[in-house]
Amino acid sequence: MPRPRRNLQPGYCYHITTRCNNREFRLTRLECREILLYAIKKCQEKYGFKLYGLCIMSNHVHYLLAPQQPEDLPKVMHWLNWYTAMCFNRILNRTGHFWEKCYHSTGFPLSDQRRALNTLRYIHANPKAANMQQGFFYDYSNYGIHDRLSQDGITQWHPAFLALGTTLEVCATAYRKFCKKYKPKPKPEKKNYWGSKLLAQIRARSRVKKKPSLGQQSLWDEWEVSAAEIRKVAKKFVMANCFDPKFASMQFDEIDLSTE
Repeated sequence: MPRPRRNLQPGYCYHITTRCNNREFRLTRLECREILLYAIKKCQEKYGFKLYGLCIMSNHVHYLLAPQQPEDLPKVMHWLNWYTAMCFNRILNRTGHFWEKCYHSTGFPLSDQRRALNTLRYIHANPKAANMQQGFFYDYSNYGIHDRLSQDGITQWHPAFLALGTTLEVCATAYRKFCKKYKPKPKPEKKNYWGSKLLAQIRARSRVKKKPSLGQQSLWDEWEVSAAEIRKVAKKFVMANCFDPKFASMQFDEIDLSTE
């Protein structure tokens, strides 16, 4: 059964969720998160879309973005998922699909301020709802630019956020209070199906180290970039959104020292 056509309309923004294949936790490595941030930056330069919300979790990513043209949305997601899958497969020494075949997207008018704020809050609350953070600050979401009014080089404020007050400080205060009222809905219990544990044990025993795909190697050569360039984009994003910039900067300093 074919999936329904996406509702692409001018003047819309889209809440997009894309998951790792089989919902595996493959985005826990810092290198993968840094590359994803860099890829988003390069994709913006290519397609010129606006990114209002972002949260990189361990096995999925949330975006709230507005393409320049409605028909650009599939192009943006295809390029972004293609580029990152190519990079991640090389880093993790794997082949095959990295992302699930289809990403989930829901669109609504940019002028729908209530829905935009609720969507932003839902995206920013993901780490808190997953018990990864006590508050809303998270190194790999853009909540920080709304609370701290900083700039991360990738995302920007949604018109709904800017409509919360007459000054940016008033907007930040209003959004901070709005987020504190959020109560995540309880998730349904995980179901175990007959044979699932047995299959997991068999797979673990039968795993062998796979060789990188030659096709992916040739694609990678066309987009080779330095680690310093990737880290520069990631560091700016993390420093703008993290809870404690002094602590967050230490991880980048340690990486730089280890590569010297």
